[in-house]
Amino acid sequence: MSWNVWWRFGPDWRRRERGILATLEALRPDLVGLQEVWGAEDTTQAEVLGRELGMHPVFGAPSLPPPPDHPESADQVGIEVGVAVLSRWPVTHVRKHALPSRKAAPTVALDVTVAHPSGPMHVLAACVDWERDLAALHLAQTRALAALLADPSLDGPMPVLLTADLNAPPDTPQIRALTDVMVDTWVAAGGDAETGHTLSSANPLAPREAWQIDHRIDYVMARPGNPGGRLNVERTFLAGDPHAGSYPSDHYAVVADFRT
Repeated sequence: MSWNVWWRFGPDWRRRERGILATLEALRPDLVGLQEVWGAEDTTQAEVLGRELGMHPVFGAPSLPPPPDHPESADQVGIEVGVAVLSRWPVTHVRKHALPSRKAAPTVALDVTVAHPSGPMHVLAACVDWERDLAALHLAQTRALAALLADPSLDGPMPVLLTADLNAPPDTPQIRALTDVMVDTWVAAGGDAETGHTLSSANPLAPREAWQIDHRIDYVMARPGNPGGRLNVERTFLAGDPHAGSYPSDHYAVVADFRT
């Protein structure tokens, strides 16, 4: 599962967080990659969710977008923006990879190895740039992710996964840089590449002014763990409908079911 959980933006992030937790409790995914995750000095959103779900949390920062220069509330002061992975299985190794970035807004990809019963499993969580005038940087970031994911040192019995807010629809150079080495699970499960809008005008929290509105910009991608191997993606779907009358995030989540 991949989900941009919208940091502490909006009028009531605590209420939204309860909706995020309720969604995860209902679905019970084995692995979750999260973007726009908050990190405070004494805890992180990954730790809060992991504790409630009985999952192993990992948090990495800094990530995008940068925290606001002028905080909208006291709850945003001194709070990092990061990415995270929640795993049903213990985490055995964590690395943070610096991606090409704006000088004032660095960003990392979080590379996590989990102890799946069938062997080590590698999951990367990332969030990349979004502005049209940063298209070259955006492409450099997805090319860097592609290089990380294609690294033979990640080969093994289990698929290699990317859970990311890639801030671009499937027909863009930024995404094609990744689908050269990875499988878009939405398409592999039989979905139309242009459906499954994760930034949707049906969600009142989504930014109507964004050039990506009414497109699928959040992804679960995968490659076989070994060259010539097969991926069995049984289905994909969106999650993140309102809970207690409130949308949990401005993005919908992408969920992919695999058969191993």
